[in-house]
Amino acid sequence: MQKKLHIKKGDTVFVNAGENKGRQGRVLEVIRKTDRAIVEGINLVSKHTKPNAKSPQGGIIKKEAPVHISNLNVVDPSTGKPTRVGRKSTGESRLVRYSKKSGEEIK
Repeated sequence: MQKKLHIKKGDTVFVNAGENKGRQGRVLEVIRKTDRAIVEGINLVSKHTKPNAKSPQGGIIKKEAPVHISNLNVVDPSTGKPTRVGRKSTGESRLVRYSKKSGEEIK
């Protein structure tokens, strides 16, 4: 069984540590094996590419690199501020994520 993470693909997250501290972005991919996430516009690295069919000129492209999930907080949907995430049962035997700040459910 794979471990549960507090971040899912599509979440808006706040970066709370590192070079991009204080910035927000949308999660494009979650890598469970290494506890990392790729966030849109965050942790950009330069990648050198050879000429190919997609880019006949080749050159240097900026690309997002993975960020460890411990450096990310989910943004509260009601306040727009970073929050911790909890899980609670809805009754019909399924867990939903909720904001610890406002108590609101995170979709």
